Amino acid sequence: MFFPWFNGSKVHTAMLLLISILSVNCIANTQIPDYRQMAQLAEYIGVDYPEAIDSGEIINNAEYQEMLEFSGILITQAKASEIDALVSNTQALETAIKEKQAPSVIQQLCNQLRTGLLEQMPQAAIPQQLLPVSETQSLFQQQCSACHGTQGKGDGHASVGLEPPPTNFTDRARALNRSILGLYDAISNGIDETAMVAYEQLSEQQRWSLAFYAGSLAFEGQSGAVASTSGLTLDGLINHSPSQLASGDSDTLEKVAQLRASPQVLFSSLPSPLGIARNQLLAARTAYENNQVEEANRLAVSAYLDGFELVENSLDTRDPDLRKQIEVNMMALRKQFRNTTDRVQLETSLNTTLAQLDSAEQLLSADALSDATLFSASLIILLREGLEALLVTLALAMVLIRSDRGDALKYVHVGWVSALVAGGITWWAARSFISISGASREVMEGAAALAAAVVLFYVGVWMHSKTHAAQWQAYIQKHVTERLKTGTLWGITGLAFVAVYREVFETVLFYEALLTQSLPAQTPTIISGFVVGTLCLSVIAWAMVRYSFKLPIGRFFSVTTYLLVGLSFVLIGKGVIALQEAAIIGISPLPISFEIDWIGLKSTWQSLFGQVTVVVLFAVFAIHSRFSSVQRT
Repeated sequence: MFFPWFNGSKVHTAMLLLISILSVNCIANTQIPDYRQMAQLAEYIGVDYPEAIDSGEIINNAEYQEMLEFSGILITQAKASEIDALVSNTQALETAIKEKQAPSVIQQLCNQLRTGLLEQMPQAAIPQQLLPVSETQSLFQQQCSACHGTQGKGDGHASVGLEPPPTNFTDRARALNRSILGLYDAISNGIDETAMVAYEQLSEQQRWSLAFYAGSLAFEGQSGAVASTSGLTLDGLINHSPSQLASGDSDTLEKVAQLRASPQVLFSSLPSPLGIARNQLLAARTAYENNQVEEANRLAVSAYLDGFELVENSLDTRDPDLRKQIEVNMMALRKQFRNTTDRVQLETSLNTTLAQLDSAEQLLSADALSDATLFSASLIILLREGLEALLVTLALAMVLIRSDRGDALKYVHVGWVSALVAGGITWWAARSFISISGASREVMEGAAALAAAVVLFYVGVWMHSKTHAAQWQAYIQKHVTERLKTGTLWGITGLAFVAVYREVFETVLFYEALLTQSLPAQTPTIISGFVVGTLCLSVIAWAMVRYSFKLPIGRFFSVTTYLLVGLSFVLIGKGVIALQEAAIIGISPLPISFEIDWIGLKSTWQSLFGQVTVVVLFAVFAIHSRFSSVQRT
């Protein structure tokens, strides 16, 4: 890894930045400027200006010309934005540079400009957690030390001959004017035509961890622990440089330096899921006011999927009506952000939803979550998510057993065991390497639900045609013993895997959210709910197996047929709803509002149409089958 930013005599880097920015300016000025790129350029000027001017005199003409060039570009982009404050700030910066004012003045103007730009930028996703320090140090040695050196001083063995030279992260004077966001952007995007490449293969968590680590090296050995973080937030530490946060106050600068050296203290107070929902809705409002309709809709979707959905189960145990109201309002807001031209109506809906989120936050505060609530939520999560997987798996297993194909049970077992293992691996990978957004999660769940629904419907229809014992015996004689070979049975493994993996994935997600809302001492309560839920599922499985053996073959197939078609009905509804929540399928609400979650029934035309289609198709097939049977007799 190689950071060419913020070093002295960086003509190559400056020219590359200039070319990149000029390419943006070749686009018509009617387009919205790249505020994030402008913020990076403002930071560049603030850090690099002392290399050009000292005591009102030019000490490096090339650097000084760059300052003039870059300030001119900022003015051009500010004018394109049609935001008077940005135009005024960029013109003041250019004037100060032409007057060769002191670096402190330039730095102040750059900070002021950058603050204005941050207000216009879409809200950056704040990392949920950093890697352990030991892992980050190891990652730095693997990816960065060749150029930046083992201690980050820019003296790695591969740094010889590089122009511009790698950044010395231990240079405190420069680090005071460098933001974590700037470091993260360099890691994520790289710098064209330099040794600094984009590290897209790293997860967001790895890139954020490296950015915080590189930003900490100049403050290593900072004495004392952080006594108070009052007024200092993780968002501020990411977006602003230490000098900008301190604003000349030595005590605040000391706290900022300590936080840059040890930022983990701020990660212990990250926003709750409901806090994330609130922040994303506020960011959506800002994007909407800037006519960024698609971005506003994306943030509104994220507010639900990355925030509110994670606490739905917990809120259901406290106030199910409030949960339903918030869900309906957040779905409506997405549509309003995309389509409405009535800003008063949008603002009213948004304020109502924010007030409801505040009420939910109070209900779900650490003090409000009693042991009984946590136990109930834990139990409900496992029963709700595990029952569907259990029914599908048992239905497949019992069909094989009643078909005298007990030898094929291993294919079912391979499917559900593999799903449990894959669910565990996915949970570990999501926490360690990759960031799975709420939208991606819902797409995965929706696609899996629809695929399983189609297969279950097909199996149910097939079994309906074998409800008469004579028909089944004939089928066994003709097909099963001759044609059901190993290759065919692998399809059963796939169905068991899809059905179970979908539920395991969602269960892990909800338990992770539940743990974040509880105190460490309450973890045994959550575990006890999980254990009781497991016992309940075991009893249900035992009862189903025991009862199914007593059914005549025809009755067994008849019951199983309706069970599988019923599961198909449930999954088709849940699949459509998941894709609606991910904004893949549109939402057209019915005139009345209702929800029966355990059968996947919700008051939208799209999900209802999918479920009605299942019922109609099965009814048509059943009538046709009965008519054909009468004709044969």
